[in-house]
Amino acid sequence: MSESETPRFRYTAVLAGEIEPRWQDYWAANGTFYAPNPAGPLADPDHPRAGAPKLHVQDMFPYPSGAGLHVGHPLGYIGTTATRVISGWPASTCCTRWASTLRAARRAVRGADRHPPAYHHEANIERYRGQLRRLGLAYDDRRTFSTTDPDYYRWTQWIFLQVFNSWYTRRCARRARSRP
Repeated sequence: MSESETPRFRYTAVLAGEIEPRWQDYWAANGTFYAPNPAGPLADPDHPRAGAPKLHVQDMFPYPSGAGLHVGHPLGYIGTTATRVISGWPASTCCTRWASTLRAARRAVRGADRHPPAYHHEANIERYRGQLRRLGLAYDDRRTFSTTDPDYYRWTQWIFLQVFNSWYTRRCARRARSRP
């Protein structure tokens, strides 16, 4: 088939580069992937599924320590997005970023002479966010958090300290075997 015989509307990389960003901008501007809460600041009583049964899906945490997503991330995310859409649930979920990894720490230390570790973490989060958007995956950006957020690790540290500062005994009542 010659160049002149190529179908006019063949979906090429160039055409995809024109169409897909427009849809991604539309989805972001219109909150297409927003899912309402039953109550609170993210509640939307006018949403078509506002009164429907609720479902929370937590995908695996991406580790923003590398230069980008690996093939295992979209593999899982595509499956959960498709399952929710087919089941009739709102096609969105939160995306959590897990940062407490040895790889993230090593990378941050190596680059600490140029930027603080938080810089690398935030830059990688932005790269991941762009890659997930480019894939067209359904994430409610209002529900995104990172394990480096003080509001998150404050409570994980508190729980850890409660466990760390306790000891176990069999002599106490069955339900209260942990003591300060």
